[in-house]
Amino acid sequence: MKTVIFIPARYASVRYPGKPLAKLTLPDGTQKSLIQLTWEAARRVAGIAAIHVLTDDDRIRDHAMTFGASVIMTSAEAENGTARCAEAMVSNTIDADLIVNFQGDAPLTPPWFIEDLIAAMKRDPEAQVATPVLQCDNTAYQNLVEDRRAGRVGGTTAVFNAKGHALYFSKEVIPFIDPAQVPAANIPVYHHVGVYAYRPAMLAAYGQWPQSRLETTEGLEQLRFLVNGTNIACVMVENEGRVFWELNNPEDVPRIEAALWS
Repeated sequence: MKTVIFIPARYASVRYPGKPLAKLTLPDGTQKSLIQLTWEAARRVAGIAAIHVLTDDDRIRDHAMTFGASVIMTSAEAENGTARCAEAMVSNTIDADLIVNFQGDAPLTPPWFIEDLIAAMKRDPEAQVATPVLQCDNTAYQNLVEDRRAGRVGGTTAVFNAKGHALYFSKEVIPFIDPAQVPAANIPVYHHVGVYAYRPAMLAAYGQWPQSRLETTEGLEQLRFLVNGTNIACVMVENEGRVFWELNNPEDVPRIEAALWS
């Protein structure tokens, strides 16, 4: 399947303004921006036809061009990354069988997460969108719980049916587990990895639908698909000993830097 990766990146983040340009320290002591590290992670995915950074901000465009990224400018009106992907695909007549939204705040995303999505879309003709989910170990689960306890908007969790199709996504930790009964292993909570593979027709449809109440309440773009009856395949992936975390808040920088050092 001809696959194109889009990396949406906006400057005006409510929780972390200028986030794509935030500097992270590498093991050798040098620094790179979040958007460059994410672009480099996307380049490790096998079999990709093209990679484009999508932004409405000249500062991000100019910086991305310094490290060789292809940049597509989009409007400031895009409500979220998926809407930005839809706009870029339609306005630039991108020719692809799949569009991957590789979110610009996830430089720890391993290449096999995206490769697994592509394989899942080949296997499941009912799925119009696919997204990875990662079963929490105790550390990941406690990170999610601690963020909520501290009032921070952290990672997203997902629940899905027997076919692996999404039932719901939330910034709360779902399903609820009594703190006294959290198992030591096989915790039944799945961390949603903020990456999506879309069939082009469904991505184009997304750009035509109005925002849903659930989407705006949770602040989760993928809920617009669920409200409109779209099958989203939740693809279980393995981190193979690697730490996965998105940069949602300034407090996440040390977590990600520690993973880059490991």
